[in-house]
Amino acid sequence: MAEQLDKTLLESETPTSFNAPIPGESLTASPDTPNTWERPPLYTDENKAMQELYLLLTEKEKLIELIKIIDDGVGLDEIAQIILYKGYTEGQYNPDLMLLLIEPTIYLLISIADYAGIKDYVLYEGEEDDVDTQIPDDNITPVDMDGDGEPDEPKEKVRAEPDSSSVDSSLLSRIEKELPSKVKEATRGEE
Repeated sequence: MAEQLDKTLLESETPTSFNAPIPGESLTASPDTPNTWERPPLYTDENKAMQELYLLLTEKEKLIELIKIIDDGVGLDEIAQIILYKGYTEGQYNPDLMLLLIEPTIYLLISIADYAGIKDYVLYEGEEDDVDTQIPDDNITPVDMDGDGEPDEPKEKVRAEPDSSSVDSSLLSRIEKELPSKVKEATRGEE
């Protein structure tokens, strides 16, 4: 019993110079069983990777869970980060392609939220506190910028969202044609 307790205490300790991996230890692993990030990625083309990601995210079970997560107020940027990082660790794409997939993935998540009827989704955490997205209070007097003698009205700030040009046209047509029915079917199942 004491040996088992001591072993679990040692395993839960933070790494120090005495219990950390030996430098170069990773180089002693067998080349016959490389880690996923040590092999060539499955996808090297952004459009093919995004097509596969679309198919993955629109499977009925995953789509239902994704809609629940978005509706719970989890930021779309966090969801995209988790999805893309998981694909990277599974060897689907390299870090460079992962970064290229961020904007189209967020666009896809926004489309899913819109088709699910979620209008108050969170794009990123702290969005409501961001000075650039806040509308000024009524007690602020507009400034005369054009010199015509009348104060200029402040422009309404619009939420900056990814542009559809970041998504391949073939995937965009699938999002517009297939996604509404998939989301409708997924949301019908949870009611």
